[in-house]
Amino acid sequence: MATPEDLERQFTLLTATARYDALRTREALTAPADEDDAELAPLDPGAEPLTRGEALELLALGEVIARKAGYGRQLSVRSARRAGASWSQIGAALGTSKQAAWEAHNRWIDEQTGERDGHWGWSEDDAAAARTLAGDPEGAETK
Repeated sequence: MATPEDLERQFTLLTATARYDALRTREALTAPADEDDAELAPLDPGAEPLTRGEALELLALGEVIARKAGYGRQLSVRSARRAGASWSQIGAALGTSKQAAWEAHNRWIDEQTGERDGHWGWSEDDAAAARTLAGDPEGAETK
């Protein structure tokens, strides 16, 4: 059985979404489990239903996509700040408050420093520069 951890190493975000889309489309086109219900007839009678392994892969791919999209979120927040966005604008784009967006970003900055999983992260100077760019949640636009 494919786990998110296995698939995360195997797929990029682009290839994971392509595989997910292919499996999800096939799932949507095949007959439901209760084939006696005429209203639930398959959209494509020739489509092969997902195997158990493929159905589990579809679930795991959904988790991989969520994880990989999440990894880039704070980099995008940093880019938005660098481009002049306020925390109110960033919070709105994330569907949250400016305070929650700012706090999440600062936790991410903290996680980037020091050693993690045998790899060195940011230096204290790098973290300080990131905190300066992040500014204060009450602050206005950066440009």
